[in-house]
Amino acid sequence: MTVLITGATGLVGERLVPRLAEDGFACRVLLRAGKPCPRGATAVTGDILDPPTLSNAVRGVSAIVHLAAVFRTQDTHLIWKCNLDGTRNLIAAAKANAPDARFIMASTSNVYNTNNPHPGREDDPVEPKHAYPASKVAAEKELRESGLNWSIVRFPFVYGDGDGHLESLPNHVANWHPAQRMSTIHHRDIATAMTLALDGVFDRRIVNVADDAPLSIFELAGLLDTRVEASSEPLSNPWHLQVDGSLARTLGFRPTVRTVYQARQEGLM
Repeated sequence: MTVLITGATGLVGERLVPRLAEDGFACRVLLRAGKPCPRGATAVTGDILDPPTLSNAVRGVSAIVHLAAVFRTQDTHLIWKCNLDGTRNLIAAAKANAPDARFIMASTSNVYNTNNPHPGREDDPVEPKHAYPASKVAAEKELRESGLNWSIVRFPFVYGDGDGHLESLPNHVANWHPAQRMSTIHHRDIATAMTLALDGVFDRRIVNVADDAPLSIFELAGLLDTRVEASSEPLSNPWHLQVDGSLARTLGFRPTVRTVYQARQEGLM
């Protein structure tokens, strides 16, 4: 199976592509000129914001894994342009050149409302206020209405494989309640989930994928040998940043890295 992957040099993509290649997928990656090609893949030059470059990229593929996104910026125009317009361009290219390809889009659990009365579920109404999750919701809608064979995989906090993401967390949570729990997913299980999606298990579904144990900010800080201020004050939004992963479990997803504790013990951080 030939798979086109966007965002292949990003935090998720550079760890996912070699795993897919090792599993036997023929990985074709969309790269801007001068970008290094991940191990095990074949590069095609193009950009999701440059529609004429996308025809050759998608032609002949059996599936598209759309990871490319912008979120680490205050430039809201760029966020919307990349996350929504870029997705629209890729959808249009797929419809014109690979209409039977399976189109899998990575999304985020940040779409769920802060005051959700339970862990975020795939059928919850979502009205995120910030540009990144709002643009993802809009892109999801474009894909669901595209007529393509789609699936949307919503990831919570991603970590592991030396990406430094979890290690940077204490810099951003100084004012968070220490009891706030957060769902997580290791890079190894992003590959687990994407393999299921490529096999068609998630077709025409939105699916949350997370490990087995959301941990509190206090616990995560301890795992990182840092400290956050303790508190017994009530937690205002206890389900914020947590997702319900039961649908994925019914579809056969089983995380191989079940907790951040396991990742620490097995040297997978």
